[in-house]
Amino acid sequence: MSAQSEQLKDRTMSFAVAILGLIDKLPQTTSGNVIGRQLARSATSVGANYRGCCNARSRQEFVAKLGIVVEESEESIYWLDVIINARIA
Repeated sequence: MSAQSEQLKDRTMSFAVAILGLIDKLPQTTSGNVIGRQLARSATSVGANYRGCCNARSRQEFVAKLGIVVEESEESIYWLDVIINARIA
């Protein structure tokens, strides 16, 4: 693996851990719980799916799996924007 790949593995792990810390600070309300669960799923999937990319058997498989990483990243951004706009945290 390249140094860049290892750095991305570390960064996606740090992102997941930071998001989980944020989720623990969300209010225990219906909206806080729903958004927290959605954000937890998408944010932790970023790193997990990136690690899957690193084991791709071909460039095409790598690109396809990387597309999932981008989707999960965008979903995480969406839920973070909801938290900000709804002033939940």
